[in-house]
Amino acid sequence: MEEVFPFYTPFNSNLAGAGVSTGIQNFPGVRLRGLPFDCNEVDICKFFAGLEILDCLLVNKNGRFTGEAFVVFTGSMPAEFALHRNRQNMGRRYVEVFRCKKQEYYCAIANEVNQGGCFEPEYRRSPPPPRPKKPAEDKGSMEYTEVLKLRGLPYSATTEDIIKFFLEYELTEENVHIAYRSDGKATGEAFVEFPTAEVAKTAMCKDKMTIGTRYVELFPSTPEEASRAKSRGRQ
Repeated sequence: MEEVFPFYTPFNSNLAGAGVSTGIQNFPGVRLRGLPFDCNEVDICKFFAGLEILDCLLVNKNGRFTGEAFVVFTGSMPAEFALHRNRQNMGRRYVEVFRCKKQEYYCAIANEVNQGGCFEPEYRRSPPPPRPKKPAEDKGSMEYTEVLKLRGLPYSATTEDIIKFFLEYELTEENVHIAYRSDGKATGEAFVEFPTAEVAKTAMCKDKMTIGTRYVELFPSTPEEASRAKSRGRQ
């Protein structure tokens, strides 16, 4: 049973832009527009205080934050409550909160992973120019150790989720190291240790597969990089 948050009473004037209805949307996600350009995932979590977030994706274009984001909640009820926060302030800026379709969210993820997927800001009417594709053998030609780096993990991902992701490799908790910031928040990255560099290279077949709703990128890494990440999380 989903939790209801009676402490929040929305203003009716905020609801028209958000598209709130008496029905509950199927996809428990929203799209934010007008965010401060220096905001991060923690700021968005504070903006939606009291609502449990499953994933938060900041939209970048040409390496710069666009002021837009997608937020996916743990269920339809908190997503509906999130719509009531349309036009509330974050810092000095008011933030627009809209419903979003599942396809928009997935396209935004693909765009982030592939640097040029199907999601484009609404003001852009013409299709983007074709981007040169990176050679498929880029990662294959890199030097491998027994460590792989995972990027793009859901912030709620657990060690058990990663072990299941690499199920056929029979990993243990000691092989998985999720990276955290100094404030204890997950970074969306992790490091996984395999028996040998050759085994790690075969595990690259999991590159851009999903954990939950997120595409996960894999990269060759080193024990030293994994160790530095663990040290940062302890600070």
